[in-house]
Amino acid sequence: MSMYSLFTLFLLLSFAASLLILRRAVKPNPGRRKLPPGPNPLPIIGNILELGQKPHQSLAKLSKVYGPLMRLKLGTMTTVVVSSPEIARIVLQKSDQVLSSRTHPDAIRALDHHKLSVAWMPVDNQWRKLRKLCKEKMFSVQRLDANQSLRREKLRQLKDYVNRCCADGQAVDVGRAAFTTSLNLLSATLFSVDFAAFGSDSSQELRDVVWGIMAVVGRPNFSDYFPLLQLVDLQGIFRESTFYFRKCFAIFDEIIHQRLQGSDSMSKNDMLEALLDINQKNESELSFDDIKHLLLDLFVAGTDTTSSTVEWAMAELMRNPEKLSKARTELRNVVGQKEEVEESDISRLPYLQAVVKETFRLHPTVPLLLPRKAVEDVEINGFMVPRNTQVIVNVWAIGRDSSVWPNPDTFMPERFMETETDFHGQHFELLPFGGGRRICLGLPLAYRMVHLVLATLISNFDWKLEEGLKLEEIDMKEKFGLTLQKAIPLKALPLKLLQC
Repeated sequence: MSMYSLFTLFLLLSFAASLLILRRAVKPNPGRRKLPPGPNPLPIIGNILELGQKPHQSLAKLSKVYGPLMRLKLGTMTTVVVSSPEIARIVLQKSDQVLSSRTHPDAIRALDHHKLSVAWMPVDNQWRKLRKLCKEKMFSVQRLDANQSLRREKLRQLKDYVNRCCADGQAVDVGRAAFTTSLNLLSATLFSVDFAAFGSDSSQELRDVVWGIMAVVGRPNFSDYFPLLQLVDLQGIFRESTFYFRKCFAIFDEIIHQRLQGSDSMSKNDMLEALLDINQKNESELSFDDIKHLLLDLFVAGTDTTSSTVEWAMAELMRNPEKLSKARTELRNVVGQKEEVEESDISRLPYLQAVVKETFRLHPTVPLLLPRKAVEDVEINGFMVPRNTQVIVNVWAIGRDSSVWPNPDTFMPERFMETETDFHGQHFELLPFGGGRRICLGLPLAYRMVHLVLATLISNFDWKLEEGLKLEEIDMKEKFGLTLQKAIPLKALPLKLLQC
């Protein structure tokens, strides 16, 4: 860091310290209700150092000391962390209207994404319009059913790729293969084109862009804790996110340009066509910027989440061969001699569904969900959460809570066989997609894709590790970003169950 940057940081921190002293000098209101408990903050920086490299784990440990509604001071930002199903219900259901706004990480402000993104913008008429558009054009039951053939094609391509690896004795990077499948499914749905081929450099490049966005948005950033530091971007996070966003927008601009120029004369029935139709009729209703930011949301959220869940599920099943065998037997009994698993089969595969639920419990896609903000003072569980407080729901901690889940660190899909618990936002002990009005838009598609990709990988192939490694040696360390990745990618050799 340059001397100029250090000097600037010193001045800004001094200013922040002065503000802190002034605030403490103000006479407190004797009628003020008590705030949630939490660790004592250090001067200026507050509790930043207690976050560590894996904030979801650090916050889970702190919640065992200070309770399931815990207050932290992160620089100038007051943050409340929720770590129990009961309080998550209050936040996401009872007080959802007051807590539906977002705080915005500085990385999200790149290219004004926080103003135009359906995931980050305020709950207003534009937000409602975009959500309605996505539901009708992408995620309605009718639209998903109409696109089943598209998903079958992408699953067939995945199976063919793994077959080739099997014949060549080549290991499969499970997360990368699942990512390519999700990427091509989404690009075909959005643009009627495939973005990548299995094993290609283009697949890796696009995956790196998506993961780069997830990592940079989820990385602790001094500019989030001290907003004045946004002026200097000390860690370069804003510049990095701008780079990744522009890279995505360049792809979108080229596709939109080709579509508007009519270089492809074939009629399209994809998401882009629907968006451009609205734009051409009334640009004030949906501008090109609106379209690109919406596509960015769909592109990023719709690829990484599915692939990471499939990779975690495969890692857990390989470490537990008896559970893998159980899931495969169920598939054989239900699917029979059919070449492919169909979407109508999912409802008749309770153990496979249990495997997916258990994976979401142990490895939630977004471990801290997206942050919320109190737009006014609100009482939660007897404590006052002041206006403008950031509210975080630690679904990773809820999934590992021993008072909710017996043997919480053990992969045990059987726990879901005797319960109706699901992850659609009504059971607050399992919230990988969030809940309330901000629940993830893409849940209906993710539900189908995760089950289908996982079923394709385990119904047709057996798996072993490279170089004689033992299954119990599979590395399960986490890499924290906005999403939860495996720190070491899962690479395994496929073995054809019948013949290879």
